[in-house]
This record gives sequence, structure tokens and C-alpha cells, in this order.
Amino acid sequence: MAVDVVMPQMGESIFEGTITKWLKKPGDKVERDEPLFEISTDKVDAEIPSPSAGVLKEIKIPEGQTVPIQTIVAIIDGAAAAPASTPAPAPSSAAAKPAPAPPPAAPAAKPAAAAPAPSAHPPAAPSAPGAERIHSSPLVRRLAKEHGVDLGSLEGTGAGGRITKQDIEAVIAAQSGAAPAGPPPVSGGPVLTAAARPAPPAPAATAGAPAVHGSQFVPALQVGVPRERIYFGNYEVQPLSLMRQKIAEHMVASKHVSPHVYSVDEIDMSKVAAIRAKAKAEFEQRYETKLTFMPFFVKAAVAGLRAYPTLNASLDGTNIVLHKEINIGMAVALDWGLIVPVIKGADEKNLLGIQRTLNDLAERARTKKLKPEEVQEGTFSITNPGVFGGLFGLPVISQPNVGILGLGAIEKRPVVVDDAIAIRSMCYVTLSYDHRVVDGAIAHQFLHKVKETLENWSEPLV
Repeated sequence: MAVDVVMPQMGESIFEGTITKWLKKPGDKVERDEPLFEISTDKVDAEIPSPSAGVLKEIKIPEGQTVPIQTIVAIIDGAAAAPASTPAPAPSSAAAKPAPAPPPAAPAAKPAAAAPAPSAHPPAAPSAPGAERIHSSPLVRRLAKEHGVDLGSLEGTGAGGRITKQDIEAVIAAQSGAAPAGPPPVSGGPVLTAAARPAPPAPAATAGAPAVHGSQFVPALQVGVPRERIYFGNYEVQPLSLMRQKIAEHMVASKHVSPHVYSVDEIDMSKVAAIRAKAKAEFEQRYETKLTFMPFFVKAAVAGLRAYPTLNASLDGTNIVLHKEINIGMAVALDWGLIVPVIKGADEKNLLGIQRTLNDLAERARTKKLKPEEVQEGTFSITNPGVFGGLFGLPVISQPNVGILGLGAIEKRPVVVDDAIAIRSMCYVTLSYDHRVVDGAIAHQFLHKVKETLENWSEPLV
């Protein structure tokens, strides 16, 4: 019995996903709920389990391709689960036939995106001006706002009429006339431009095999915007992973939208360090979780946000949205990128609850087990470059927040205490904030509250 494997919907606002890696090959035996492939969406990366036991008969969607939800991406032969050795060659030989099919699909996708887009989308103005709800992602809405495109006038090509990133980019390219603009002017010199033209329009598909010779790579200044690429001498080209493309888009958008200002303070962590050193062995033995410095910083940030709620806010046009919940996003470094899971209701948790939540979110982030809702609805963020030995950093705000706290390394330094030199465990903290909403006075008062809470820690651990 053949079982269809479909692209799942990983959240209410998610209508498509990109297959980043197949964990099985055609002909491989799979068990029910065994990880089958990895996907990446606007919100989260995840491993997708097999819906049935059997043999992977066919892979319909190759790695790197983005498809709408409910698209059949593979077929599992459930009847072949019992015979172990005989049917194995059959799926592999069957898979040898579809293998040539994806190559023609890839070239066909490029002309389709390049040729009809400039001509088909500009006249699509009077299509849906009265639609009650426009299905699109935050990135699409931002691009439309930046380029003055009315989303209500477009017909989306995504699932359920959703306006995709490719739709809006086609309209922008048609408006600017950038796509049909002939060969770009190049200032003399030995410049290799043979593969430069086809590559920029397809960053989303992560196509882009390394070129052959060269040493310097001048990349696109903004993700999704075509730029001339110039190669010299010996070089190696590595296409951006899907996660890195999304990180790039979000960071460029944040710097473009929010005027960043930075404030730095120094905190004496000696009291917290002494409390932790005294309690960490018993804490780990009793509660089966390690006690780190991070929950102390989260609780201090909560105290600061309660005292200065302007930092627990978002900006919607000319309105400031003051959030009643305090949901703190924690930046987690992964081998393949960065993700910010959210501690929901951080103001309602004690130190033990925050530590357990931190450990759980970090572990599931590294094993790609996070749910989309666990990386959404953050109202403030914390990042910790100090764990890698950094003195301090100037982090980029995670939109739509208006602030992010950066933590430096905690290290012993000589400081002046009561007119005498003493050794203390010191830590630099940095607050990056959106100057459209937060002024320097509020920022420094917030940092002072964080500093005061940590230097005079009085809250029980449990």
C-alpha cells in the first residue's frame, strides 16, 4: 500500500516549506515516526517524521526546493515493509528514472520566474482590491511597504492565493526595470562575469554550484537584490543555506527599519557568582538540571521591563504596542546558524522554572525539535556572546522588538571598592534599542535596574 508523504503545515501563518535535507534515500527502509527529511520555514527548522513504516519508494521533491503545504513530497511503499532484501533494488531502480526529471524542472523554473513575472504582474492591479485578508508573510509585507506595492492589487501564486516572496520580487523588478536592463556596465579589468547573471535571481533555491577559478567574491549587498558578482584568482563559492538567507533578510530588515542606539554598563556579579557556586552542586542533584548564570539575567531583565515597559513594546506604524506579557527570546547558537526560542511568561516563572525552560528550548533547538509557536511572540531578547569569551557585543534588534540585551563574559577584574582596589567578578552588558521608541534616559534607567537587581540579589533560587 502506497502512503503519500506531504509537506506539513508548521503553524497557522505558514503556507510553504523548503526541503533542506533528505535523511533517507529511495529504497531505504523507514520506521513510523523515524526522521525522514528536514524542512525550513519562515519560523523554524524541523525534522519531519515518517507517517508510516515501509520502504521509501520515491522522492518527488528534491533538496532545496520550496513547495506549498500538503504537496506530496515522497511516497512510501507500506507493503514492502516485510520483505527486506528483494524489493530494495526495485525502488532504487525506480528512483533512477525520476532522477533525470528534477534537472529539467530546475531550468524550467528559472525562465518561468524570469520571463512571465515582469510582464504578468504589472497589469495585475485590479485583481483583489476589496479582499478582507491578504495572505502574505511579514517579509512580503515589509518589501511591499518599502517599494510602495499595494498587496491588495496582486494575485498570489502560493497556496490559497498567498502572495509569496517571488511574487513581490517580480513586481519590484518590473517596476524598477532592473530585470530587462541589458548587460551591466563593468569598469575594465579582468572580470569574470560568465556565471554572474543567472546566479543572483535564484538565491531562494540555494542553487549556485561553485565556479571554477577566482579568489575574491563580491556578494549581493542585500539578500534577494541582484548584484554583479566579481571573481579574481583562486576562490571557493559556498551558497548561503536557507537559514543563513533568512537570518540575512531579518538582520538587513532590522537595521533598515530600526535606528539602533547602544548603551553599555558594567555589573558586579560577585554576589550572584557566590550564590551560584555555593548552590549549583545541590541544585543539579536535587532538580536534575545545571544552574547557569542565564536565569539570573532573565529575572533581572524582567525586573527592568516591569519598571520600564517602554522596552517591552513594539511599534505599529504610529502606535506603540505595550505588551502585557513578558516573553523573552534567547539567542541560541547552532552549528548551522542562529535561532531565538522564546520563554513565554518569563515574569511568572521562578529561577528554577526559567532554568528548566532554557535548557529544554536550547536542547530542542539544537535537535530541530522546536515548534513554530516557540519562536514567536517574543517581546524582548537576550543574547550571550560572553559564553564564547566576548567582552561585549552590539547585537542587532530582533524585530518587532525594540530592545535586546547583550551579555559579556563574567571575569574577575581589579575594581575600586570603597576607595580600595578589590578583585570582583565583573560583566559588561549592552542594550541595543530602537530610538524611534526608546530614548537614552529610559535605556540607562533600564540598565541601572538590571544592574541593581543583580548586584543586590535577594530572590530565592526556588
